[in-house]
Amino acid sequence: MRCLSLKQPFADMVVDGKKTIELRKWNTHFRGRFIVHASGTVDRYACSVLGIDPGSLIKKAAIGEATLVDVKKYENLKEFEGDREKHRATDAYRNSVYGFILKAARRFRKPVAMKGRLGFFETDIRVP
Repeated sequence: MRCLSLKQPFADMVVDGKKTIELRKWNTHFRGRFIVHASGTVDRYACSVLGIDPGSLIKKAAIGEATLVDVKKYENLKEFEGDREKHRATDAYRNSVYGFILKAARRFRKPVAMKGRLGFFETDIRVP
């Protein structure tokens, strides 16, 4: 199954259904179900803005899954700002051009420790 690594707290927000657009600088033709991997990197500024304790976040593990249903290209800042409640990103991510539109996210009952990679990658872990 395909997998995508996300920084924390964004990985948690995706699997909890609080973030329905994942921002990227690159586009993809992939559509479908994928595993959400929480990388070892925590965006501490985003945590402070969102009121999240960075120490409570799981890192370096598959924590859930979601379905990528479409990709939106942001043509201007107004479009980016208009989706802020969906992507929940700080201004540090303003240069992201593509929004991966996500549906049907769910958290695994138990995280699966694993290393992440860049972009979508294949993994053979079993979905808990």
